[in-house]
Amino acid sequence: MKILALDSSGNVATVSLLQDDILLSEYTIDHKKTHSQTLLPMLDEIMRRVEFPLESIDAIAVAKGPGSFTGLRIGAATAKGLGLALDKPLIPVPTTAAMACLLWDHPGIVCPIMDARRSQVYTGIYRFADGRLETVEDQMALPIEELLIKLNARQEPVAFLGDGVPVFEKQIREGMKVPCSFAPAHLNRQRAGAVAWLGAQLFRQGIYETAADHRPDYLRVSQAERERAARLAKEKEGQDR
Repeated sequence: MKILALDSSGNVATVSLLQDDILLSEYTIDHKKTHSQTLLPMLDEIMRRVEFPLESIDAIAVAKGPGSFTGLRIGAATAKGLGLALDKPLIPVPTTAAMACLLWDHPGIVCPIMDARRSQVYTGIYRFADGRLETVEDQMALPIEELLIKLNARQEPVAFLGDGVPVFEKQIREGMKVPCSFAPAHLNRQRAGAVAWLGAQLFRQGIYETAADHRPDYLRVSQAERERAARLAKEKEGQDR
């Protein structure tokens, strides 16, 4: 079974190819260029290097969110376009669950945090038990202060990773009442290899969809949608006077 995976939910653009239990290729970049400039060339490069035609893949795993609205749209459009062109199913993989897999078998809580702006994070709370990833609390968007309260209440060591760490590290260190640690550079951002691996597990469980049905999971409305709603509410208020 060959799984092509991509993740553009954050600043990182990353693609990979997994065959059964072997990660054949992975290309990850976090430097300047936009996802619209990098994803397709990166995908073309890894397929060319392993000398497999795109038609040979069985499914496409894509980080479904949460994350950057623009990044998720680019990732979804890329995956949907490939899925429709190749007639392959899409496997929607929760972004934070795939990130948690990078710290496999950590003996406490694993908490990926992505900077969601406005002092909020996208996150999920996970642990490992009996060689399995367990979801303690599903993906959510909430203020960092509320997340720290949740974690302290569990009275377990916590490992943090994600682009929210450099933004909130000082606040985390000051607010955590239980031992906490931070993932090193090679494990602290999205990796398509983890998306591919978790996608393969979901695929075996029958969790996949058609390319036409795929939708990103934003968790909250975009700034543009918030501004539009506020504008419409203001206009309605003016009309009602």
